[in-house]
Amino acid sequence: MPLLRMPLTLLLGALTLGSSLAMAASADAKQPNILLILADDLGYSDLGSFGGEINTPTLDELAHQGLQFTSMYAAPTCSITRSMLMSGTDNHLAGLGTMAEALQPFQRGKPGYEGYLNQRSYSIAELLKEGGYNTLMVGKWHLGLEADQGPDQRGFEQSFTLLEGGAAHFKPSNIDPTKIEQVHYRENGKAVEVPENFYSTDFYTDKLISYLQNSQKDGKPFFAYAAYTSPHWPLQAPKEYRDKYKGRFDQGYDSVRLARIERMKSLGLMANDAQPANPLPVNPKLPGWQQLSPEQQRIEARKMEIYAAMVDNLDHNIGRVVDYLRRSGQYDNTLIVFMSDNGAAGENHTQFYPAGARTDNSYANLGQPGSQIDYGLRWAEVSAAPFHLFKGTTAEGGISVPAIIQLPKTLRRQGVERGIARVDDLAPTFLDLAGIALPSEARTDVSKHPITGKSMRLMLAGEGSPHSQDNLAGELFGNAYYREGNLKLLGIRPQTGFGGDAQPPQWQLFDVAQDRGESTDLAAARPETVQRLKAAWLRYAEQVGVVFAAH
Repeated sequence: MPLLRMPLTLLLGALTLGSSLAMAASADAKQPNILLILADDLGYSDLGSFGGEINTPTLDELAHQGLQFTSMYAAPTCSITRSMLMSGTDNHLAGLGTMAEALQPFQRGKPGYEGYLNQRSYSIAELLKEGGYNTLMVGKWHLGLEADQGPDQRGFEQSFTLLEGGAAHFKPSNIDPTKIEQVHYRENGKAVEVPENFYSTDFYTDKLISYLQNSQKDGKPFFAYAAYTSPHWPLQAPKEYRDKYKGRFDQGYDSVRLARIERMKSLGLMANDAQPANPLPVNPKLPGWQQLSPEQQRIEARKMEIYAAMVDNLDHNIGRVVDYLRRSGQYDNTLIVFMSDNGAAGENHTQFYPAGARTDNSYANLGQPGSQIDYGLRWAEVSAAPFHLFKGTTAEGGISVPAIIQLPKTLRRQGVERGIARVDDLAPTFLDLAGIALPSEARTDVSKHPITGKSMRLMLAGEGSPHSQDNLAGELFGNAYYREGNLKLLGIRPQTGFGGDAQPPQWQLFDVAQDRGESTDLAAARPETVQRLKAAWLRYAEQVGVVFAAH
């Protein structure tokens, strides 16, 4: 999928545009409200506006009225992305060099591997609060479990959060709870129980709207962070949604995936001659649709039906928030950002959370309280279309995510934005649009890691990527990437997962302007380029403190 080329007149245009943006901002002296919405494990092609068959009218309308990003990068997993989002800097500096749940013996005690958002990192909530914002949060925190590590300690004035990285979407049981139900909910730092009719997406929306209503009384702008846990495993949906997609996925993985790719082409998100990723080879442990029995196909289709129901319900609840902003008169002065925290999730969660005595994964109970299923690698390939691999890797399917940004009315622009941005660019963008100086420009707090993400302000006005003159790099679980222009060096360990980096990655080289599906490895044909980019990645790893195992 070709990327937009940067015009040679970028610098001159940026000067003119910067003046026009300043004039537009001065026309409405109020700082913009900021609504940041994060979905959990949503795949690139799940939304209707990104080629999916799931009903997502609210997000599709935001995409149509605002900017739809085809090249937004997150990190490979949830807490890693969240650390970059909150801090505006690399996860290895922010304290999440790896997930807390995956910390290896050789990483323990090393700087940047604390397993929580460390105090050497800024928090965008703290900075916006200091800049005059009400700061609100609901949903998944996943940046520290201790009392001094929660959102209430990092700048959020009002918060209702799940501290862990995953939980049942219905109310946890108090009788012989399963491991996935042994979780901690906190409101403003204090332990709370959720109500009997709890369903995560519905409840978080109720709570967020109540916070927004209360915050409007003092006339200050708000920063609201809605960190939904949907559609993260376990796949569970409210009763009124569970059968909405009955029969929709009976044709199987390949049929749904190819239909999505064709819709992406018709929407202009992919070139007509673009080569999508190839599915993983069929084998006894990873069968294709035709290798499944009719009963297996029925179960597999049901899993995807429930996943679709969760995404549909998520869109409905985002619509409730948007409707509230319209009714309250705040919509036109609100920056709305939506994205997923990583690529589609293909992991088998039973290896981390084995079924308990109360688990009921019978067909009749799938999607209901007590069921504990994920949708597996093959449906993850569908959600990740047209990209290669999925969550936990640095392949495009692991870090390329759907993203939508709608600017306040005075700055609004519509269209498909193909330039490159990354999750750590959001914090400096928020500060820029709010008229708040970066900390490095305003303080002498040398104990903090500087915000290294780049403001997307010019990009949002149509003047190119903030990374047109620099490179991007990252690492997790020993998987790595280094992007220089259209070239991407990809390092994937032979067996991906939470096992640290006991084996060195296998390096591949792709031209992602022509091959976002990462199907044609150029490494053998361009060995000097591979060595040069490897050397650059190693410099990055030294700068941010990536910790390797001894090989």
